[in-house]
Amino acid sequence: MDDYARLGEAAVAQRLSRLDGLLEQLEGAPGPMTGAAIEAVRTLTEIYGEALARVLDAADPALVDRMAADDLVGHLLVLHDIHPEPPEVRAARAVDGLRPAVRERGGDVELAGVEEGVARVRLAGKGCGSSSASLEEAVREAVLALAPELSGVERAPGDDARPPAFVPVDTLTVRTVPAGERS
Repeated sequence: MDDYARLGEAAVAQRLSRLDGLLEQLEGAPGPMTGAAIEAVRTLTEIYGEALARVLDAADPALVDRMAADDLVGHLLVLHDIHPEPPEVRAARAVDGLRPAVRERGGDVELAGVEEGVARVRLAGKGCGSSSASLEEAVREAVLALAPELSGVERAPGDDARPPAFVPVDTLTVRTVPAGERS
């Protein structure tokens, strides 16, 4: 096994992108062989999923944890619906991983829960709307990277971004009452 040349992350990403393109071409191709080719890919995927499930069944818990933590293997486990951690746990890990960077910028992020396939997060931060939008996008990407079976990431109910409250200027100044008007 040491002679096998391993793929780096960039090479894996390149091959996944190429696979997506090939599958799109296949699905759009006319002719009677298109259905057979798609069915062959699905059947091969099911067989590989079963093989991967058997590997997990035979592995000790530490190895299962290592496999689940690997990005590529973790995605395969999700694809085959055999990931040992539920999406709630993986979404929480994604949010926890972002928290130090968000706090460093004066904000906070917390997973409120996962309901009906949607992660709900609480976001608090300083800054303008564009930085809030970029924070929301970073949270969404991080959560869906670890729990891609979720259908979305939204702010928790009651956690809407609120504009600063309007405070009239005259309430901020000290009013002095002339001596003749005092009671």
